[in-house]
Amino acid sequence: MNNRLLNSQKIERHLKLWIYLLPVVGVIPAVWTLYRPQPNNESNLAEHRSEKKASRLSLNLVLIWLISYTSLSLGASNTTGIVAFRLLYANTILTTAYFVACIFLMSRLSHKSLSSTDKIDRVL
Repeated sequence: MNNRLLNSQKIERHLKLWIYLLPVVGVIPAVWTLYRPQPNNESNLAEHRSEKKASRLSLNLVLIWLISYTSLSLGASNTTGIVAFRLLYANTILTTAYFVACIFLMSRLSHKSLSSTDKIDRVL
């Protein structure tokens, strides 16, 4: 019974980290995690650190993407012709790179063993 409980806790932790890395949508739980108070007991402290690490990574990725996306879109709306097309094309490549990076991190996280927390921390 205790082994089943530990296994379900590991799966829950793994899914939390996976949700933080979802493109665009994962920002909401990531912000929630960063503003949540830190736990007092030692067992949850390591888990909270890895959640904060994944949350910061998710927020950094989305902020970089959002600032770049907005800048390129505004630049394209203020220019005409081939320059606007090139800015919109760069915007498309940047958005694709953001989604691919998130999916890559999610796949790396899903391939790690749930038995070791050190392996999961090395992914992030």
